[in-house]
Amino acid sequence: MTEPRDPELPGLLLRTERDLFVPLLRDASDRDFELRTACPGWTVRDVLAHCGAALNRVVEGRFERGVFSPESNDRDIADRAGWTNAQVVDELERGMTEAGPVIAASGGAMDGIALGEWVHAGDVREAFGLRGAYEGPGLGPALALLAAVTRARETLPLTARLTGATTELTLGARRDDRKPARYAGDGATLIRLYAGRPLTGTRYELDGARESELNIF
Repeated sequence: MTEPRDPELPGLLLRTERDLFVPLLRDASDRDFELRTACPGWTVRDVLAHCGAALNRVVEGRFERGVFSPESNDRDIADRAGWTNAQVVDELERGMTEAGPVIAASGGAMDGIALGEWVHAGDVREAFGLRGAYEGPGLGPALALLAAVTRARETLPLTARLTGATTELTLGARRDDRKPARYAGDGATLIRLYAGRPLTGTRYELDGARESELNIF
C-alpha cells in the first residue's frame, strides 16, 4: 500500500533548514559567496540566488512558460547581479519561511522544489568545507520527502538499509518487470546518489541499479 503524502513535510524541511542555514550565511564573508559549488558554473551566490528566486516564485505564483529551465534559472541569477549578498540571503529567508503552505496545497506537484532547496544548502555547506554537508537535523525530513517524491515520479523501486536505522526505507514505485534495487549505506550518501552529487570518499553498496538511474534532478 502506498504511504499517504504528508503535505506539511516540505514546509517542515524548509523551516528546519532556514533556522540553521541562514545564520551560517549571515556570518559568511563576501569571499565565501564567490566559492565554486558542485553545480557546474555556479558560485555559492549563484546557488543562493537561484534558491531564493525559485522559492519566491512559488510564494508569488509566478510560473511563466519555461520556468525552472536552465535558461530561466540563469536569468533569475542575472536579475540579481546588482543585489548585495545580504539581499540575496533576505530573499532566500523569506522563501524558506513562506513557501511551505503553498507547496502543501500543491498536491505534491512542488514537493521536489523543497527537496532541491535542501540539497542546494548542502552544496553550499560543502563549498564552505563543512563536514556533514548533506546531514544535520534536516536529513530525516529530507529522506522522507525523497521517498515521497520518488513514489510520485514512479522512479525505479529501491529498498534502502540505512546505517543506524531499524527499518528500511522504500523509494520509487513497484514494477512488475523489475525487482527492487537495494542500497546499504548512510542517508547522506543516498541523498547524494539521488541528487547526482559527487560521491568521492563515500562508502555504500548498490545492487540492481546503476547510479545514473537514480538521479531525479
